[in-house]
Amino acid sequence: MTALDPRRYLFALKGMGIRTYAFEREVARSEPAGEDAGLAWTDIELRVKACTKCELSKTRRTVVFGEGSPKADLVFVGEAPGEEEDLQGRPFVGRAGKFLDQMIERIGLRRDDVFICNVLKCRPPGNRDPEPGEVKACRDYLFTQLELIKPKVICALGRHAVNLLLDTDARITKIRGKLTDFRGTTLLPTYHPSYLLRNPDAIKEVWEDMEALKRLLKSGS
Repeated sequence: MTALDPRRYLFALKGMGIRTYAFEREVARSEPAGEDAGLAWTDIELRVKACTKCELSKTRRTVVFGEGSPKADLVFVGEAPGEEEDLQGRPFVGRAGKFLDQMIERIGLRRDDVFICNVLKCRPPGNRDPEPGEVKACRDYLFTQLELIKPKVICALGRHAVNLLLDTDARITKIRGKLTDFRGTTLLPTYHPSYLLRNPDAIKEVWEDMEALKRLLKSGS
């Protein structure tokens, strides 16, 4: 893992409303990269789990921070926790999660080898779509996670993840499989596993995307 950039990290934290001098001083001090990143990762996880920045904090059961390796070369970004995720505090553990496991296996990896998270860290009531205010309140948490992990590749699952990361308003059917860039990191948009459960004809395209991810990781891109 490359060294943490204190300025970019602090800028992201300020976007979350974190401005205390004592905390900034702790992050900015000169430490080995591994120890520094570990402290930052623990701190952001604690802050996410205590978050009350939007109304979802009043209806959630648990905060779903994410799961996997904080040193992963590949990060999957989904939309938001569902009912099972809200109960267990883990991302992608329902039917869609089982399908994501199959996608990861197609690359030749396991869940422990990647990092899995969502745009929102709390479940929207009734599994409705994320609202703009909720995305705005939560996005810097995701951006900070990606800054700390520094993956080689990001796989955006579905339109909500793609539109946030690329700051666009595109249909996933139009941009699926097209490699693009997120802050210097290769990004591949593909279908959300829940979409595939409703549209099994699209599975072939996702298998193609997983093969593309495998090639990207092997090439070191």
